[in-house]
Amino acid sequence: MNYLDLMYLHLATVLPCFIIGTVLLVIKKGTTIHVNFGRIYMILMLFTAIVTLFMPAHVGPKIFNHFGWIHSFSFLTIYSVPTAYWAIKKGNVKAHKRKMILLYFGAIIIAGAFTFSPGRYLHDLFF
Repeated sequence: MNYLDLMYLHLATVLPCFIIGTVLLVIKKGTTIHVNFGRIYMILMLFTAIVTLFMPAHVGPKIFNHFGWIHSFSFLTIYSVPTAYWAIKKGNVKAHKRKMILLYFGAIIIAGAFTFSPGRYLHDLFF
């Protein structure tokens, strides 16, 4: 797959995550809808994070001539999703909630805002 294919695949998975994540933040927790949407959200977030690891950084300094600072959000996701899942399976609602809020604001809101910075595709598309 080339870079554009990966980018479109990433957008196709992260945009539903933004919508689902927003819904999950406002609906009642622990309901069947919350659990089912949460599973979809977690799967999509893991998938989109893995996809981004194959996308080379185009802005800023690079590590190993591939990874940029924005990839730290991918690693945050790959760590947060399983640990949040295990937390809720163990009944640790507080840890699950903290990790999921961190994931949403870190990997979707903050990382998403950075995608509108100059030199990135969404910046060129919208501005």
